Amino acid sequence: MANRDFYEILAVDHKATAKEIQRAYRKLARKYHPDLNPGDPRTAETFKEISQAYEILGDSKKRKQYDRRGRVEPGRSPFGGEPPFRFGGFDFSDLSGGSFSSLFSDLFAGDRPEDAVPRNGSDRLHPIRIGFLDAYRGLETELELQREVTCGVCPGTGFRTAGGPRACPSCEGRGKVTRRTGNMRFSVPCVSCRGSGKTPGTPCDACEGKGWRPRTERIRIRIPPGVDNESRVRIPGKGNDGKRGGAPGDLFLLIKVDPHPFFRRLGNNLYCEVPISFPEAALGTKLEVPTVEGTARIRVPPGTQSGQKIRLRGKGFPSLRHGAPGNQFVEIRVVTPKIRDERSKEILRELDHLNPGNPRSDSAGARGSGGS
Repeated sequence: MANRDFYEILAVDHKATAKEIQRAYRKLARKYHPDLNPGDPRTAETFKEISQAYEILGDSKKRKQYDRRGRVEPGRSPFGGEPPFRFGGFDFSDLSGGSFSSLFSDLFAGDRPEDAVPRNGSDRLHPIRIGFLDAYRGLETELELQREVTCGVCPGTGFRTAGGPRACPSCEGRGKVTRRTGNMRFSVPCVSCRGSGKTPGTPCDACEGKGWRPRTERIRIRIPPGVDNESRVRIPGKGNDGKRGGAPGDLFLLIKVDPHPFFRRLGNNLYCEVPISFPEAALGTKLEVPTVEGTARIRVPPGTQSGQKIRLRGKGFPSLRHGAPGNQFVEIRVVTPKIRDERSKEILRELDHLNPGNPRSDSAGARGSGGS
């Protein structure tokens, strides 16, 4: 490791934080640990360099002194005297609370027994169909659903308690075993019992060894006003039970809203179509139009054309985020009368004579102004 910088060994910047240095060490230690690379002396030497670098940079006081003195010479400590890290006869299992004991615990975190770690329960997704007006007003109702709950017979262990778990013979109930690599030794979770210190007993008959059982429950739910298709409503704690004391998951209701025969929804706005007669469109009129909450009166101005929209402020859907509600837009559709008698035809011809004009003139002019 002649003239090699400790920062270079751990592949970190000189301004790296303590967490970044620790993270770099863990990554390299897992890669170059001798147990994971048996029979490769170069790996053991690399691991020794990595450990020595972290011994200095992982300690804030030593790191400050090292930063002042610069690089370390072969076989020398940056502080003078003996090298800062000796491997001979070093016992990692005796480092209570030291940096290496905690790091090796984290280093082999992937081997940590699943049985010893609380796990939160899984979430559930349940589709529910509601009416258009229920989506507008909100809904409180009850649902009958099935969820996974902790087995009451074996308290979630999956095994009988009588004559059940006993001390693991491999680790003598400690849950850990000592591994040796050359002159180094340290503790890791026992593979036989997965770190629990016990071997399983007979599988529980009630849950068939799963630790959970299906249960049908009736729960009361509240759907807020303003939900739309594909909205998700969260019901906390009504998912599947957790394991080993973990919190239960949540229930998510996936909303499907039935269409309405008259209203069309786009975001929080509502759209509807209202037919009017030709005289009403020409002369203007006042109309009563449906809204979700009843009726509203609108004024149709003279000369209204088909497709024009009249806005009713605040008559749309409520906002899920408690903002302003949407609007309702009334689209006018002018209905042309069917002429069945000569007198009506004469009146229309006279009307056309008194109000001359070509509604196609603007479009014809637009076509004529284009280049060839």
